[in-house]
Amino acid sequence: MGKTVGTTDRLVRGVLAVVALIGAGIVGFSSGWGIVLLLVTVILAVTGSTAYCPIYSITGVNTCTKEASGAKKTRVIHPPTTA
Repeated sequence: MGKTVGTTDRLVRGVLAVVALIGAGIVGFSSGWGIVLLLVTVILAVTGSTAYCPIYSITGVNTCTKEASGAKKTRVIHPPTTA
């Protein structure tokens, strides 16, 4: 399970989680919309803090840099050419 959520994406998810939590408080935590917003908050907070999004994995989306996602750097060494 490699990382699929990049730094900017994690920051946006964190901000949206806080906004959803505030929205849940405004509409009431025990109301229907409040429960939906709390679920959205939990999903955004977990995927942002773990840097892994299952939906990104299924669809093949990756917002990480290659180094952060755990991809190995490969170095190709070409043999010298003779002229």
